[in-house]
Amino acid sequence: MDQRHLSSTNSLVIPMKLIIFLKVNILSILLISTGLAMDAFAVSITSGITIRRLRIRHALRIALFFGLFQSLMPIIGWLSGIALKDFIAGVDHWIAFGLLSIIGCKMIYESFKLELTENKIDPLNIYVLFILSIATSIDALAVGLSLSFLEVAIVLPAIIIGIVTFLLSFLGVYIGNKVGHFFERKIEIIGGLILIGIGIKILIEHLF
Repeated sequence: MDQRHLSSTNSLVIPMKLIIFLKVNILSILLISTGLAMDAFAVSITSGITIRRLRIRHALRIALFFGLFQSLMPIIGWLSGIALKDFIAGVDHWIAFGLLSIIGCKMIYESFKLELTENKIDPLNIYVLFILSIATSIDALAVGLSLSFLEVAIVLPAIIIGIVTFLLSFLGVYIGNKVGHFFERKIEIIGGLILIGIGIKILIEHLF
């Protein structure tokens, strides 16, 4: 009876641990995704300001470009990190902390330099969208690198990052079209603070 009771208890404990583990990691991924999406969100707001006769297809085009690139870049960064992992295994958590903190500080700094270029750029032009998509997803490349050092599988984070970016970019176009510049700078600062906070959390977890 004792052995059966022990076996049934263990069978309950292991799934519970798995559920807690998944919840914690999905929460972290969602926070990272939100932080990363702030660049694309801010640019989407700017794009919405410049589009005079906004249609749903315009918002979808911008959101698809940003979401796709934001999803692909972490995978590229993760693959690069796997190749380097053996050389930096002892300091991987410091690198993850450093990368996320640098990205966060960069976003906060750039929030004070944010400018609207409505007379110069057509956000619906495919070449412009391509350039903007790369520019807003470079930070996701570094995050993918960090996740590889932390031995986090990349498929789920990449999908979540892409979906979150798509949704926020789609929303951002409409916000920009209706509201204008009011939220633009604040969004960049919030995104930067989120990434810095996650970097500190990773460092504390590995040190203590």
